[in-house]
Amino acid sequence: MRSGWQTVAVVALRERWNELIPGSATLADDLVARYVGRNRRAYRDQYLDTVLTTLESLIQLSTDPTSVRLAAWFHRAVHEPGGGPAEDAESSARLVEQTLPSYGIDPIRIAEVARLVRLTGELAAPPPDSYAPPRRDANGDVLLDAVNSTLATTPARYAAHTSEVRRDAGDRTTAVERRYDEVRQLLEGHLYRTQLARQRLGPAARANLETELAGLDRELPAPWRGWQQAALAATATFSAIAAAVVSIAAAGASWQIPTVEPESGWPTVLLAVFAFFSTPVLFRCARSDTQRARLISGAVVAIAVTGLLVAWAQVPVTNPALGVGLRVPLVISALLLLLVAGTSALVASLLRTRVARFMPSRNLGQQLAWLAVPGVIALILLQIVQPLARSYVLSSNERVEGFHRPAGSSPGSVLDGNAAWVSRALTGAGAEEAIGTKYGIAIPRQAGVVEMLDAATGELRWRYSRSDSDEKPNIVATANGRFIVAEFNDIGYLLLDADTGERKAAWPGRTRDHTIQQADPLLTGEEVARGSDKLRGVDPDGNDRWTFEPGRCTDIGAVATADTVVAFLGHSCGDEPDEMTGLDLMTGKELWTRAPSDMYRRPVVVGGLVVVAEPGGDSDVPAALLAIEPRTGETKWRWPVPRNWACRTLLNAAGKLLVVVDCPGPNTRENRQTIVTAIDSDTGQTVWQTTAAVSPRARVAVTADARVVSLARGSDGCWANVIGATGFRQVRLPTGISCSRDAVAVGNLVLTSGDTSVIALR
Repeated sequence: MRSGWQTVAVVALRERWNELIPGSATLADDLVARYVGRNRRAYRDQYLDTVLTTLESLIQLSTDPTSVRLAAWFHRAVHEPGGGPAEDAESSARLVEQTLPSYGIDPIRIAEVARLVRLTGELAAPPPDSYAPPRRDANGDVLLDAVNSTLATTPARYAAHTSEVRRDAGDRTTAVERRYDEVRQLLEGHLYRTQLARQRLGPAARANLETELAGLDRELPAPWRGWQQAALAATATFSAIAAAVVSIAAAGASWQIPTVEPESGWPTVLLAVFAFFSTPVLFRCARSDTQRARLISGAVVAIAVTGLLVAWAQVPVTNPALGVGLRVPLVISALLLLLVAGTSALVASLLRTRVARFMPSRNLGQQLAWLAVPGVIALILLQIVQPLARSYVLSSNERVEGFHRPAGSSPGSVLDGNAAWVSRALTGAGAEEAIGTKYGIAIPRQAGVVEMLDAATGELRWRYSRSDSDEKPNIVATANGRFIVAEFNDIGYLLLDADTGERKAAWPGRTRDHTIQQADPLLTGEEVARGSDKLRGVDPDGNDRWTFEPGRCTDIGAVATADTVVAFLGHSCGDEPDEMTGLDLMTGKELWTRAPSDMYRRPVVVGGLVVVAEPGGDSDVPAALLAIEPRTGETKWRWPVPRNWACRTLLNAAGKLLVVVDCPGPNTRENRQTIVTAIDSDTGQTVWQTTAAVSPRARVAVTADARVVSLARGSDGCWANVIGATGFRQVRLPTGISCSRDAVAVGNLVLTSGDTSVIALR
């Protein structure tokens, strides 16, 4: 039966030869035998018949019909199982060059036939939007359209042909993947080169290819196929969107600080508009393998690189009076995101051209890529871009001037009326804001400056300054005086090394509006809507160890010992009573809670205990002082406040002594008496008590050895009032000390202020 069928096929094909070459019956028989050979699984006689039939309907469009017909006969004359179109075309072209010369064919025609056969090694036509389509080739167009006519056969015949092609390719998985690539490449082109073939064959061919592609897609086992391409397309799209968002944020920031003249915002707005409109363009470029897509993506990359170079060249040169604004890192970040977007689109286009297959919808890998990429970009913006931008501004605008002087030991003031040292001129600074550290005395100054003075000599050890701040920072010492926490307006909290002045950390941005409840150990508070305050245990670098949230309508005050926090909770709504709660300093775990009849006030830590004032009714003077054990909440001792005391009842810690400053008698201007009491924190017993003829309204400084010092102006100068265990004495101070400014005690060293200096009393 098969022999009879082959005879019919041979006869039919021989009739089509129709003496293309006189005296070439042997050649015709050889060619027909090749197409019906037993070793062929694909590209057999029916395939050749379809090509030759279509060729006759298009042959009038060619300029050399004989060459085109010969090329059609020869183009698959050589075919090895598993071979690709390029290999078959090259082998068949060589057969042309070896065979036709013996039949007296003109060498020019032989060369044309071989050229046409080689063209069939690449059947995909240029894409519809190809930037530079090849010049017209009438003979080649007619031949290739005839070869591709097998795409437009009936669905059954087409399915049989494709099945033969895949079976012929050998390994099933490899055959499916190769055929998938071929079909995808065909669908992305014109399919047909001549207008006549497009009209007659195009719709049917595209329908067959799409049906085959859907079937191949179901056969490919990997649900992740194409995720790289999808990830690149998503990166191009969302990076451009992110660039637009960052550009908009940059428009509201300044390029330099302080702003010398109004800065134009149009460059950042233009960048935002460009990035916004680049988004859909880059999305299409990432999904296209055309030359135009690559040119557009490359243009975006070039614009981003140019913008980066221009922005970098325009960055202000910082000095003590000029700093870099936040717009600089934001613009650079936006341009980098745009560069990533353009590069991703370019790589995706190149990947699609070389190795990527057609990407159908409803692919798990691609869907996950589109979901993951925007999340990754958002995380990069929040966790990398924003911190880097802030870090760049912080480091660019700071400078530390160090004088490499070792820290001297802090002397004690004997208060003999002389000055131990006078600092150099410190405009806008005085002793009132001075704080003691392990390495000297820190003083904040105007224009964003913190200076460290040697406690023994008053010499400057280091100066930390910021170009982007023109206000005096608020400073506190923490970690036993090893660090300084400095709060700069519009910047937040910075951690400075008290020994060198170098910045060790910048507190996270979310802490910018927090208030420091206690400096050592560190506690911060956060005011929340409706009075639902939060209390946090904080490390020196600003990171939270724990957060305590007591609930709505609750105000929080707190103090801490070495291991315990005592929080005072005031409830402003409902019938819930005010509370006092103990928390573990390291973990924030609640240790105890008690509800006093009235909220205690004026907490102070002394000797490891928390001493509070028990309210005395409507009077501002407390009824008693209570010492609370912080780990248990129990009252260790109670010290009744005399009823004749009438002033503010100041509580201060001096080592293990609680120093209480008040006044006996009425709280009037005529009362010129101050009483100072020292109470042992272990027992609650009075150690000593001294009454002095000093105004109770004078601001006092309490030294570490429990001396109470205040300043008073006399007719002959400024005097220091000293109240201590040995009694009361007055000391006339050197000229140049301002009595209108408060004295400050740093350990046992008493500091006062001059007009532009800090003066330490000997």
